[in-house]
Amino acid sequence: MTQERDEAVDRVIGLEEEVEASGVASVEGDALEHARATLHAWIDQMIGVVVSPGLGRVTIIHEGGRRSSIASATLPFVMTLPVGAKP
Repeated sequence: MTQERDEAVDRVIGLEEEVEASGVASVEGDALEHARATLHAWIDQMIGVVVSPGLGRVTIIHEGGRRSSIASATLPFVMTLPVGAKP
């Protein structure tokens, strides 16, 4: 698992460097805990969400109508209710 994680982190940072952007990886310890806490607080402040499995995107709606999108091959599918299920 650690090797897969490290390879994924290296790949993302490498892609960012190709477009002359920088990235910071947090994969363990206090840095990872801080990242998780920050993401949880950000999610807790949302007032709506649009799940678009066909586009591979989840859009979070914040106060004032501000939007943030998360591109993911898996997140929209795990958020989608099965056909016939009631929320």
